[in-house]
Amino acid sequence: MLVGQYNFLLVICSFVVAILASYTALGMAERMHATKSAWWWHVGGAAAMGVGIWSMHFIGMLAYRLPIEMGYDLELTLLSLVIAIVVSYFALSKVSAQMMTKRHVLVSAVLMGLGISAMHYTGMEAMQMFPAIQYKPNIVILSVLIAMLASGAALYIILWLREHLKRSLVNRMLAATLMGFAIVGMHYTGMAAAAFPTDSVCLAARSGIGVEALAILVVAGSFLILLVVNITSIFDSKTAYLIKSLEIANNQLKQQTFYDHLTQLPNRVLLEERVEQALKQAIYHRYSVVLMVIDLDGFKTINDSLGTSVGDAFLVEMANRIRQAVDKQHTVSRTAGNEFVVVLEQVEPGDAGVVAEDILTAIRQPLLVDSTELMITASIGLAVFPNDGDAYEELSFNADAAMQYTKKSGRNGYHYYETTMDVKAAYKLELITHLRNAINLNELSLHYQPKFDVKAGLITGAEALLRWHHPKHGPISPAEFIPLAEQSGLIIAIGEWVLNQACRQISEWRALGYSDINVAVNLSAVQFTHDKIYQTIVKAIEDWHIPAASLTLEITESIAMQHVEQSLEVLQKLANFGIKISIDDFGTGHSSLLYLKRFPASELKIDRAFVQLLGQQSEDDVLVSAIISLGHQFGLKIVAEGVETELQKDLLTNLQCDTLQGYLLGRPKPAIEFMQDYKEYMHYAYQKNC
Repeated sequence: MLVGQYNFLLVICSFVVAILASYTALGMAERMHATKSAWWWHVGGAAAMGVGIWSMHFIGMLAYRLPIEMGYDLELTLLSLVIAIVVSYFALSKVSAQMMTKRHVLVSAVLMGLGISAMHYTGMEAMQMFPAIQYKPNIVILSVLIAMLASGAALYIILWLREHLKRSLVNRMLAATLMGFAIVGMHYTGMAAAAFPTDSVCLAARSGIGVEALAILVVAGSFLILLVVNITSIFDSKTAYLIKSLEIANNQLKQQTFYDHLTQLPNRVLLEERVEQALKQAIYHRYSVVLMVIDLDGFKTINDSLGTSVGDAFLVEMANRIRQAVDKQHTVSRTAGNEFVVVLEQVEPGDAGVVAEDILTAIRQPLLVDSTELMITASIGLAVFPNDGDAYEELSFNADAAMQYTKKSGRNGYHYYETTMDVKAAYKLELITHLRNAINLNELSLHYQPKFDVKAGLITGAEALLRWHHPKHGPISPAEFIPLAEQSGLIIAIGEWVLNQACRQISEWRALGYSDINVAVNLSAVQFTHDKIYQTIVKAIEDWHIPAASLTLEITESIAMQHVEQSLEVLQKLANFGIKISIDDFGTGHSSLLYLKRFPASELKIDRAFVQLLGQQSEDDVLVSAIISLGHQFGLKIVAEGVETELQKDLLTNLQCDTLQGYLLGRPKPAIEFMQDYKEYMHYAYQKNC
């Protein structure tokens, strides 16, 4: 019999490849279990795992040298590789299953053991020895049993790690080492079963693949494939973690965005959405919708005399009582401190009065707080769609007018809206009328809030914020007049004025030598969807002869997601012109993650609700960190707005946020005051650096 010798270096390589293949198999099993329906991980994982097992087997064969010229038949060699991949596909299918009993493990181990043995002995046949290789039956059987035991051990280890959540690097390395030794043990036992007659000739030596070339190809190829797959798995796992963290953050923010934190009832934002849906259904099915505004009489006295903690507990109890007095299919919302709104769908207007009586009765029941019996009443106003309005704002104003009428009439009751009660609608009409002339009367102005570059420690830009000083009512909040401007269509003219004023200010600052200041301007939903928005923006830039890159347009996530393809087209044109794009209020519950990479944005603004969470709980810091990391992976600069405390500033700096903005760093001010602060700060920064 021919006596063979082993190449020690290749033997070591076979051990390393076996462990690396086992490590890859564990990683593929985890990824498949985590992603469940990701078929590409199944196919790709099977290919990588199969190549790893096959490579270990073939490196072991190449390590065995006979004193004759050696070679391997290409077709049989490839067949053994296919067998390895099929066996790996079967193995991954089993470990990714949700349920797997001991019986399943046993049957799978037997089938996998037979498959691995078939791969091994097919590979042996690729040498095409003449006379044929003589096998020792008892050792062959032993090698097959070892293959079955190794397969069973691998399946058991994977399942054990999965069930006990032992997914640390150390645990996976130990498991991979154990599996690797089992696979290697099967191979070298199989090799020991082979005997080669003295006059043996390798027929594949001339027509097949040479040993040296095959050794280099298999070793280099297997290492490269396994390393690439593991690196890809690591990056995919990190991306999945970031996405999962963002989903958690979105869910938490959605709870904060759409639900009242105290009573857990829908807040005004969600209320408006539900009313809009209810009105659409009412139009289609031709039925009425009743909006009911409820104000608790005398609540301020309770809150002031007994403290906010008692007041909060009182509000929670009142919310529960109102909820119980209203059928589940209707919406109950808390919109202000002691104000609730109920939306009744598919009811007759007269039946809404019965519901109002039930609510009044429930609220009047005594409540015992710290041995003190408290009693309270409520004033309710009702507005009926379509008679009293055809949109949320109008119904809300009219129901509120009816509620105010109830208060003036003695409280503890309800009234339906009548035109004589229309107090707020008159105020709204007054604001819209004055807003039409606000530009010509110089009542509008822009204030600028500084944006600080964290690394440079300098002011690099500002956000332009619109302000309105009414001649009669004084300063009007943008939250109050911007919706009116949008509803009336005035936002187009006002938005164009804002763009021109911002560009004019940039031009003036550049003329004074301050060319590094970038100004951000917000675009409303109505503006962004206007058919001439691109021409308006470009004209403002060209009229004032400023670089396009000195202007940043802030588009809220919700606006961009309303008409995705149309938004992408407009944003791409603006970006191509050189204007910077910022995605504002990121993470406020809209599913834009899939489109984020497609948007030509250069900046991502974290919604202030995320910033406010910082420093309260450790998991909140992780969520903000995940958003920052995800944004950086997409090549975006991260801006955090609403920074109001030193703790928030320090945490965001440590989390590698690029730019900070908020009252702590600078309040919005007119252009002159902003420039004074800018000069002082830049002088201070210069002196400090010197």
